[in-house]
Amino acid sequence: MGRGDQIYTLQHFINLEGLYEHHGVDCGDGTVIHLRKKNEIITRSPFQEFTGGKKVYVKNYPLSFVPDVVVRRAYSRLGEDAQYNLLFNNCEHFATWCKLGYAYSQQVRDFIPMMSRLQVEGLSEPVKEALKQAKQHDQQQMVNEALGEIQRVWDQIQPRYKKALSEAKTWQKVAWKALQEGKEDVAKAALRRKLNYKKTAEKDEKQLDKLAQMTETLLKSRSFPQ
Repeated sequence: MGRGDQIYTLQHFINLEGLYEHHGVDCGDGTVIHLRKKNEIITRSPFQEFTGGKKVYVKNYPLSFVPDVVVRRAYSRLGEDAQYNLLFNNCEHFATWCKLGYAYSQQVRDFIPMMSRLQVEGLSEPVKEALKQAKQHDQQQMVNEALGEIQRVWDQIQPRYKKALSEAKTWQKVAWKALQEGKEDVAKAALRRKLNYKKTAEKDEKQLDKLAQMTETLLKSRSFPQ
């Protein structure tokens, strides 16, 4: 690690470690500039405060700005109210902008399929344990933040799911009409498109089901005894 490096630590979702990355720019003087989710401000923090004692990783790129330019870009936005958004403007977007010149978040691209791999049925006990350990006044905030992040992902998947269903129906009609007109090649091509959209819809439906189960688990957690 050194001046101008894009560094990150693994964060947690409720009580599940390693699901999110928190990114920042190493200034090379024992401080890190990063987009702080809590107050949505681009902040300069001591290295140890940024890491929180967690293991630190470096994000490497084949080509990026030289260290001085990276740090200068980070300083240029110091104190900015960045209006944090998990999917469109998170800490990785900021750090990547400093490093490459454009905002990008690989973890957002990986986030939706990652959600579909979570063993939702096993979330109840971790959530319950996390809420037991939390202070009374923090519990509602923890649940609300988790629900908000799930909602943001839901809002990305659902329109795509509906569009895929609609497209599948449309191409089914095209195929049927083509068969009636004796255009077998057109019908086959239309059916292939229908199948592709159907597969997309089925995949998205499973992801939405997972998110719905996670939401139900979190809502139930509000009534867990202290």
